[in-house]
Amino acid sequence: MPNYLIDNEDVQDMSPTLISRDLEASVKDYASFDPHVHTLFNDKKDKSPAELQAEIVNHVKYSLGRTKTTVDNFGLYQATALTLRSSLLNRWNRTQEEFIARGTKQVSYLSLEWLMGRALTNGMLSDDQRGAYANAVQGLGGELEDLEEEEMDAALGNGGLGRLAACYVDSCASLSLPVWGYGLRYQYGMFKQDIKDGYQVETPEYWLTRGNPHELERNDVQWEVKLFGNSTAYYDSKLARTVYKWENYMPVRAVAYDTLCPGYSTKNVLNIRLWAARPCTEFDFFSHNHGDYLNAVRDKLETENITSVLYPNDGTDVGRRLRLKQQYFFTSASLQDMINRFRSTKAPLSRFHEYYTIQLNDTHPTLAVAELMRLLIDEHGFEWEDAWSVVIKTFAYTNHTVLPEALEKWPVHMIQHMLPRHHDIICEIDRRFCEMAYEKLHNNDDVHAMRIVKDGNIHMANLAIVGSFAVNGVAAIHSEIIRKQTFASFAKLWPEKFQNKTNGVTFRRWLRQANPELTSLITETLVNDGVVTSEAQWVMEPEKYMPRLLDHADEDDFISQIADIKRANKERLAALILKKTGIEVSTEAIFDIQVKRIHEYKRQLLNVLAVIHKYKELKTMVHRGESIEHVMPRVSIFGGKAAPGYEKAKLIIKLINSVAEVINADESIEDKLKVVFIPSYNVSSAETIIPGCDVSEQISTAGMEASGTGNMKFAVNGALIIGTMDGANIEIRECIGHEHMFIFGLTEDKVADARAANHDGAKVNSKINEILLDLEAGAFGMQSRDLLPIINDLRGSDYYLLNNDFEDYLRARREIDEAYADQLSWHRMCLHSIARNGFFSSDRSIRDYARDIWHVQPVPVSEGRSKPTLGDYQAMMGIAE
Repeated sequence: MPNYLIDNEDVQDMSPTLISRDLEASVKDYASFDPHVHTLFNDKKDKSPAELQAEIVNHVKYSLGRTKTTVDNFGLYQATALTLRSSLLNRWNRTQEEFIARGTKQVSYLSLEWLMGRALTNGMLSDDQRGAYANAVQGLGGELEDLEEEEMDAALGNGGLGRLAACYVDSCASLSLPVWGYGLRYQYGMFKQDIKDGYQVETPEYWLTRGNPHELERNDVQWEVKLFGNSTAYYDSKLARTVYKWENYMPVRAVAYDTLCPGYSTKNVLNIRLWAARPCTEFDFFSHNHGDYLNAVRDKLETENITSVLYPNDGTDVGRRLRLKQQYFFTSASLQDMINRFRSTKAPLSRFHEYYTIQLNDTHPTLAVAELMRLLIDEHGFEWEDAWSVVIKTFAYTNHTVLPEALEKWPVHMIQHMLPRHHDIICEIDRRFCEMAYEKLHNNDDVHAMRIVKDGNIHMANLAIVGSFAVNGVAAIHSEIIRKQTFASFAKLWPEKFQNKTNGVTFRRWLRQANPELTSLITETLVNDGVVTSEAQWVMEPEKYMPRLLDHADEDDFISQIADIKRANKERLAALILKKTGIEVSTEAIFDIQVKRIHEYKRQLLNVLAVIHKYKELKTMVHRGESIEHVMPRVSIFGGKAAPGYEKAKLIIKLINSVAEVINADESIEDKLKVVFIPSYNVSSAETIIPGCDVSEQISTAGMEASGTGNMKFAVNGALIIGTMDGANIEIRECIGHEHMFIFGLTEDKVADARAANHDGAKVNSKINEILLDLEAGAFGMQSRDLLPIINDLRGSDYYLLNNDFEDYLRARREIDEAYADQLSWHRMCLHSIARNGFFSSDRSIRDYARDIWHVQPVPVSEGRSKPTLGDYQAMMGIAE
């Protein structure tokens, strides 16, 4: 362990400035400070390594209570994170002061998933201080890279939904937009994925075991959330109206935890407020005194279970009830918090929509529509019409899927039991909406399709559309599908509500942070060409500036630099694969990668069938005595989690690993083919995997992927896509040209006919049939009975159309082999993918949201702000008066 210099006399004592910074993080009453002390809050943005070193040492000694003999890498990581947090807190406070001072309209982004990745690296890079921190840590005997490895990813999401939310809040901060995120602080996340005997095994993901120095626990920000009980209506003669009272309910406390989200090239820092569930009664003394020790803490256990695990298995009633609790707990606490923050405007609550837009990230937060109605009517005395007028001007809904199982619906009896008042409100919304819709359309089929309450269920997507002023899809094809098919009746009723907002990814994390060598080459090239004067210019506006890289497309030396960077990234990925799986792979091979949530429509099965086919071809050549020296080597890399209750997806993981075990052990094919499954795929591993990719598998059944964001991250890092015309692949092709992608398969307009033709049994592709016969014979160590769900699907209706697309998929893979043989030509294609993908920056997406849906303007932090009052501070923090 390095000998950290924390007892150095030059840094051991806290200066007045450092004391003031510590006070800033804890004091409430700004007004109690004299003007001199107030100026200390306006901390300068950049700090020298010596100043950072002093703060790190003080946190080691006074925040952690450690010394040079007891501190280790983790302790130094904690102290460095706390130092960064202190710096960001100053910027965060000033950002919130600016929002309050201007009385600006704000956006609340409600998402049940947030996959932020590691906060330390991102925070330092946003502040442009990573070099200073590295020098400070090195001066204390440590290495910053080692400290960065100490941080666990915040396990607050499963896949693309959470990664998109993280990209969007990063863009909002960097564009100085007034946005807050809201979510849940899951104690265990989804699960940690282990692979045992080829099977996925779920274990708890203890990401909070050692705490989280990047968050702020706000014990001064708590809200009561009610569950169960009954709703009683009675006439209040004083008010001359019917009032509603929620009685006999179970109270739960929502405690706020704030995570700071810094912008790039701006002083603005935004916030994600996550809620943790706590009991209102921690301990039952009566039960304890009578020896019933379990019941003494039962309320605590049941309450804290609400925010224990992301997406509990909904295969059981218990799991479904817990999901419903999570969704309501999250929306109720967030809305109460917003209404309290709204008080700083001094405006009447009837103008709430003028100051807040609430973006629903998929259907999970949709109960917010009914909850805002309840709060306005029951807690604030609104009449129904007045409350509904506010609601429908407040919410906007983003749809992320057309999959039926993902369009949430809840049994009426479950809502009625858990949320009795909301059941009544939702039924009344449905009744009034149906009357209005019939008056306009005079079509019972359309009205039935749009009903919120039907078939014993409450349909959350329908509630979201009825309660929102805007509805958007996330890619051009997806937006067309929801407008013409999924929600066609709604589009007929309200065509003006529907629009497209194609997804994007933040280039700051997925290019600048994940691929620093490529970033440096881009910056050096554009600066030397006089296109930009700084890195920030092209990072913030990649669509405008990155195409100028193509001025060098014919320069072999420039293309060779891109190839060298890719090779170095592949070496890092090969090291990660060895560390995670024990499998050695050659960087001379094509790195063919499919990392995403395991689902039948994403067609990992199609990929592994093609791998088996390739292996059979190699074995045939070897058996015939033919040379395989000319065969292009390929490493097929998979990663992603299957939902715990999704047995077929878990079976696909098992098949991939069984195939890998056989192929990787076969010396006769001379490493021409290898198969890897990387367990527990997350943001941090993606930052190594994506830059090292040659071929990006985006092969979903056409019309089923809403957009995808992985395709964008891979493409801007120079990976070439093999894919169907689905999701954002279509728009990527429009940007980079079809000649720089490997497109195959049925298009969306042909899918319905193909499925109809397969209704009585698919015509099994001959090559797939040969593979199925091998699987039934146990060729890859699995019993045929275990594989029956897969075999029966492929010989049955084949809903995801693997038989239809297999030959064309193999053709595209052969074209990849041929193209990769010419390395200059290949990396010239990669340059086109890099240079022409600027459209898919999340900054562009967020500008579109801000202009077309949210109607908000940037609010950059200005210099010379006046001293905030106590009331300003309370409003800023969301503290109830």
